[in-house]
Amino acid sequence: MEVIISEDPTTLGKKAGQLAVKLIKAAIEQKGSANIILATGTSQFETISQLINSKDIPWEKVTMFHLDEYIGLSMTHPASFRKYLKERFLDKVGELNAYYLINGEEDAEKETLKLDEIIQNHPIDVALVGIGENGHLAFNDPPADFDTKKPYLVVNLDEACRKQQLGEGWFPDLEAVPTQAISMSIHQIMQSKHIVCSVPDERKAEAVKNCLENEVSILYPASILQRHPSCTLFLDKGAASKLSKT
Repeated sequence: MEVIISEDPTTLGKKAGQLAVKLIKAAIEQKGSANIILATGTSQFETISQLINSKDIPWEKVTMFHLDEYIGLSMTHPASFRKYLKERFLDKVGELNAYYLINGEEDAEKETLKLDEIIQNHPIDVALVGIGENGHLAFNDPPADFDTKKPYLVVNLDEACRKQQLGEGWFPDLEAVPTQAISMSIHQIMQSKHIVCSVPDERKAEAVKNCLENEVSILYPASILQRHPSCTLFLDKGAASKLSKT
């Protein structure tokens, strides 16, 4: 894992986005197409902005998956990750080769099986991810399942995770935050050829410290990134503020 610390979230996002652009273009040059995973949330704003402002990615050669979606939440809800990706990415980059958004409004187990079959035929070249305040990776809250090989899972969201969503302004109160979601599994994320992880803000500092300075553990789900052969972690000074090692 390579760790890059920037002065502020904007600079962090630009650097992460620039690396993602480089990796996507390299995949297309090497094999004629690219399969990518996009994360959502406030941590990804600037990173995604760098992607959509890149003028030389042939998006018609790109297939996109995304990490997670709440169960039972309408696509019109402000917190919907499908809504986020449609408005912040899909509507701005032009036509992709294909994209697969998670539908949490219907039968969740059937949705995971459908997505499992699709993604198994699309080896991921570049995954954009973040780390939650509780150390989660996607919606794999602690204690995370490191063993399952199933690409998508129905997961329960712990209180710390739900409080983060409330604190970021996506919901009016804690009761409104869903208690379940469909999430890409830890194993599936780790199958990505390259991982670009963006983690801004001091509120993530404890999670960053736990995931970088402890042994890999299901109690710190994103600690698994220590084992990935090509993961670049982008922090700002706030997120890196509790690290005791260089």
